[in-house]
Amino acid sequence: MQQVILNFHGVGPIPRPIDPGEHNCWLEQDFFNAVLDLIPGQSHVQITFDDGNVSDLEIALPALIKRGLKAAFYICSGRLDQPTFLNSSQLRQLQDHGMTIGCHGVDHLPWRELSSDKLNHEIVESKNALEKVCGCTVDRAACPFGSYNRRVLAGLHRAGYQVVYTSDGGTSSSRQWLQARTTVTRSTSLEQIQHLIHHGAGAWNQSLINARTWLKRLR
Repeated sequence: MQQVILNFHGVGPIPRPIDPGEHNCWLEQDFFNAVLDLIPGQSHVQITFDDGNVSDLEIALPALIKRGLKAAFYICSGRLDQPTFLNSSQLRQLQDHGMTIGCHGVDHLPWRELSSDKLNHEIVESKNALEKVCGCTVDRAACPFGSYNRRVLAGLHRAGYQVVYTSDGGTSSSRQWLQARTTVTRSTSLEQIQHLIHHGAGAWNQSLINARTWLKRLR
C-alpha cells in the first residue's frame, strides 16, 4: 500500500540561534497540533521527527499520546545531552512510550558531500552510540538534508540499516527499503497536507518524484 510519511523538526518557541533555512522547518505549536488532528484513523500515514530537539519530548510526545499516535525520532548522536536537544534519559522516555528511535548521523552533515571515512563515521558510529543509549538495535536511518547518492546508500546497506528515509516527498510503498517523506514546514498549508493524505501527490507529480529519486540513486 502507498503510504504518506510526514516529517517534522522543531515545534514551539525556537530555543537557540538557527540558520535562516532552518526557520521554515520550525513549526508553531497550534499548526503542529492541527496537522496531527488530520492523522488519527489514517493507517497509511507515518510520522517522523528529525534532529532530536527537546521539543520532541516536551511538545510532540504529549500531543502524540493525546491522539493515540506513534512516531519515529531520528537523532543526531553528537547532539545528545547538549542544550536544547534531547538527553539520554529523555530519549529513553520516548522509547518507553512506544516511539521508535533511528539514526540521523552524528553531526547533522549532508552525507553525499562527505569523504568515505567521514560518511562511515556518521552512519556507523552514530548507530553504535544510539544503540548503547537505547539498549536495542537501531536499524532505521534518515538522511540529513535529504542528501544521498549511490555511495551513501551502499554505506547504509553495509551498516545494516533495514529502512532508509529521504526527503523526496510524495508517497512510497511500505515494502521499499528507501522511503520518501514529506517535510512539513511553515510554508505548508493544512489543505496541502489533507490532499496528500487522501489523494497522494498526483500522478504527474509522483512520476517526477520517482524520476528524481532514481537519478539520485544512480549518481
